[in-house]
Amino acid sequence: MKSFILFVVSSILLFTACKKDPELVVVTDNSAPYYGEVPTVKLENYINRIFIDLIGREPLDAEMQAETANLRASDISIASRETLITKLQTDTTYIVGDSSYKHAYYNRFYELCKARTLEAASNSVISSEAGIFKNGAKQDSIAGDSLNFELAKNKINKLYEVIDCEEDYRMDSMEVKDVFAQMLDNAIYDKINMNSFNFINAAFNDLFFRFPTSNEFNAAYEMVEYDRTAILLGAAGQSKGDCIQVLVNSKEFYEGVIRWMYLNLLAREPTTAEIYTAMQTFYTDHDVQKLQLDIMKLDEYANF
Repeated sequence: MKSFILFVVSSILLFTACKKDPELVVVTDNSAPYYGEVPTVKLENYINRIFIDLIGREPLDAEMQAETANLRASDISIASRETLITKLQTDTTYIVGDSSYKHAYYNRFYELCKARTLEAASNSVISSEAGIFKNGAKQDSIAGDSLNFELAKNKINKLYEVIDCEEDYRMDSMEVKDVFAQMLDNAIYDKINMNSFNFINAAFNDLFFRFPTSNEFNAAYEMVEYDRTAILLGAAGQSKGDCIQVLVNSKEFYEGVIRWMYLNLLAREPTTAEIYTAMQTFYTDHDVQKLQLDIMKLDEYANF
């Protein structure tokens, strides 16, 4: 019996030792997705979403038919998606109701910036606020109060700069950081976030999606409240305006824009890898339109 058991064990060991290593399995069904199989309803939803996100409205029937045909003709390739996205961002052909796609795009972006910082204050509200300061400036002028007159003029100018920044950004006379600097440096933002404590916390949260550390807050407070020189995020400043410039010129500002785009377009935070990849170009070119394009051409955005 013992001999039989030894024979069985030896046979098993011999079989195991002689067994070949498993061969490498080659996966053959790993090709790129075939977009010709994307249902029409999904394709139309994608086009609809692009129009709403970029110019704030759904496509007209004629636009939907044309863009659906264009994408189908190119097998919904990445290049054809880029063409549609870029057209809505840059095309200056006259369109009834929009002036042009480019005009509608920059108006949409401007409104999104105000929604992020100014509780979506309309331009009429901004103008009304400027009118209040105009009346005050007139009274100061009559009374010979030159100091308050100049202060009122400064507030009026900053409010109109908020209105003007839509066109200035569209005409490439300012960058996205300048748009946000003006969104933070005006009487309406101050009214929403009264006093230096609230202003500093709101500015960090609006731009960086976080609140300042105690050291950051103390440095910013020295600038904003007392006009004292302090070091914030590695840069020096000694006024409220300086504080804003330090924030919008920081690397974290551009990371904040990336996070904002992902949250708006994909309803999620970007991964660390996605932020790193986007920052390779965005930190130097500051091209928001390219950042949007890179997100909106993805299958994840299209829901394919």
